[in-house]
Amino acid sequence: MIDLDALTERDVAKTIDHSLLRPELDDAFVEDGCRLAAEYDVASVCVRPADVLRARAILDGTDVAVGTVIGFPHGNHRTAIKVAEARHALDDGATELDMVIQIGALKSGRDADVQMDIAAIVEVAHAAGALVKVIFENAYLTDDEKVRACRLSEAADADFVKTSTGFAPGGATHDDLRLMRANTSPHIQVKAAGGVRTLDALIEVMNLGVTRVGATATKAIIDDFRARKAGRAPAGSSTGGAAADSSGTY
Repeated sequence: MIDLDALTERDVAKTIDHSLLRPELDDAFVEDGCRLAAEYDVASVCVRPADVLRARAILDGTDVAVGTVIGFPHGNHRTAIKVAEARHALDDGATELDMVIQIGALKSGRDADVQMDIAAIVEVAHAAGALVKVIFENAYLTDDEKVRACRLSEAADADFVKTSTGFAPGGATHDDLRLMRANTSPHIQVKAAGGVRTLDALIEVMNLGVTRVGATATKAIIDDFRARKAGRAPAGSSTGGAAADSSGTY
């Protein structure tokens, strides 16, 4: 089990994809978010497709990747549209793509169509050296459907399986993370999104096998880590596990 004493700040920061996806965010907010991501040296920013060029310009020369979303947030786009969106994102400088599965197709039992949709994005992304994270949107799925989504993502050669968009009725839960980790091979990584807002919650999901989280509370999480390592209690600190999130904050 991982505990605070075993972690470095880099260990914590490089689990975080700093999320800048809410529809109302203006340019200044996105730009400030990218600068915060660079300051805290997180794994990536995850921005809206229209913001990839802006994020790339700000983060050029840093160790922070630029990610974006494909087929977001509902997933039921035609595959050709998702592929075109992926190509544009890669051309603009994205190196990580978080794609939403065709949720309706999965629930209809059209597994071959779901796998083909994922594989089409993976093919384009991997040819450009980019990663693909497959978003299931677990709030709408049964456990059987989540297991099938894990197996289809792996068969399509995706890099990550991911719980949620943050815009559905619920986000990451511990039960879902255990299920996803148990039903993918070790080389497939697991990302939790929706509900991981504290350092304690982050450590809890790391102990379930999570290697990335989508977060908006990046500053609070890392400032808490710094304060605890320095032996002082952070102002306004709180604890709590990953919970279902309906706030749309990813």
